[in-house]
Amino acid sequence: MLNEFTTIHWFRQDLRIKDNPAFSEAQANGSLLALYHFEEELPENDQLGGASKVWLHHSLAALQQSLDNLLCITRGKALDQLKILIDKYQIDQICWNKCIEPWRVRQDRQIQVALETMGIKVSIFNGSYLWTQDEIKKDDGTPYKVFTPYYRKGCMNATSPREPLAAPLLDLIDASAHTISIHELSLLPSKNWNHSIQKVWEIGESGAHEQLKRFTKSGIENYKEGRNFPADPYVSRLSPHLHWGEISPNQAWHAVEQKASEINVAHFKSELGWREFSAYLLHHNPTLQQSNLQSKFDRFPWEENLQHLKHWQKGETGIPIVDAGMRELRETGYMHNRVRMIVGSFLVKNLLLDWKLGEAWFRDCLVDADHANNSASWQWVAGCGADAAPYFRIFNPISQGKKFDPNGKYTKKYVTELKHMPNEFLFNPWEAPALTLKKAGLTLGKNYPFPIVDLKQTREKALVAFASLKQGSHATP
Repeated sequence: MLNEFTTIHWFRQDLRIKDNPAFSEAQANGSLLALYHFEEELPENDQLGGASKVWLHHSLAALQQSLDNLLCITRGKALDQLKILIDKYQIDQICWNKCIEPWRVRQDRQIQVALETMGIKVSIFNGSYLWTQDEIKKDDGTPYKVFTPYYRKGCMNATSPREPLAAPLLDLIDASAHTISIHELSLLPSKNWNHSIQKVWEIGESGAHEQLKRFTKSGIENYKEGRNFPADPYVSRLSPHLHWGEISPNQAWHAVEQKASEINVAHFKSELGWREFSAYLLHHNPTLQQSNLQSKFDRFPWEENLQHLKHWQKGETGIPIVDAGMRELRETGYMHNRVRMIVGSFLVKNLLLDWKLGEAWFRDCLVDADHANNSASWQWVAGCGADAAPYFRIFNPISQGKKFDPNGKYTKKYVTELKHMPNEFLFNPWEAPALTLKKAGLTLGKNYPFPIVDLKQTREKALVAFASLKQGSHATP
């Protein structure tokens, strides 16, 4: 040991060693106790979804290996566990990277006060975002509400994202007497979902960097246009790695420099900017997950058709591109961003179901279920958020499928019932001639459902409902 005292680094959503400001600071002070604490008693909306639990299990396993099996894992009440470790291991400082979830913010304030009252130094860092949420403000000191000026005027005129930090030399203490195993957290489900997610993803810091290498080698070369096509390899697929902090946004930001044309690099950076903006919105609107940013939507006449919701969740709506997206989600814990917009629009504007139902389902099923991104994105597609899509923008899933999955590769991968359907009718099989259906081996209503709603009729119904908000009335849709 370099001194008689030890510093704790408290891992949260920063499950990495490289470019981890709090971890580097903690290790620079001498011997280090690496800690991950699992919070069990949380309100339902703050609990981890099933897919997130699977990812966390494997990410912790990868981190444990990187730390030579010296990661201390605890559960229960965080402050109680910290006090035990402080007493046992002569802790004089605790470092962590800031989280933005409202429950974390509240807990961190309470714990910081308690620790400092005990004489423990608390050091808090920004290890998850390119800019802090208080750093970017309008000229009048108020927060931005629209993405474009937030990013172009606010972020682009702020301090440039710092260069990534190297991994520090490790000097870890053994706290195995006070740790539990990862399996004792009971994060893995009994169903096979765990195995399907493992097949699709390489979870952990090493896997994150391999994915970044793949993206900078080929994916970014046509990012601006290609990112909209779900069957093409022009998306980064870094979202879960960023969410869990297996890689930092600074690493991604600097890794793409000079890897492609400026237009593609700039567009990827702007997508990182959207991640920043979502966190910014949550910081300034802590009830983002529960409350419409535009309060006029509080009186929107949502329907309550739970049968429609179940069909949507299972990918059995009879609308092929929607079903493909929902099945991709169930199978992999992920959904292509273009398709997220399509299925989201279908839920809130064709089925007229509350966006909060979609947010909750995504939160349970996505491996990148980020509190800020998920809530802000659903409010965007519903039209009730900041910088939201206008209410009259209703995605047509037929034209969207034809435009962005022109060869049907993505749709047929997940909706295998349609694998023999010619592309002419792939996205609207109910309009196909009887002979075409027969040749494709398709019997609507038997091995693939009829559409659960009429797209044209529900579009008109939605426009009436949304227009009622604009007029200040409360018309029944």
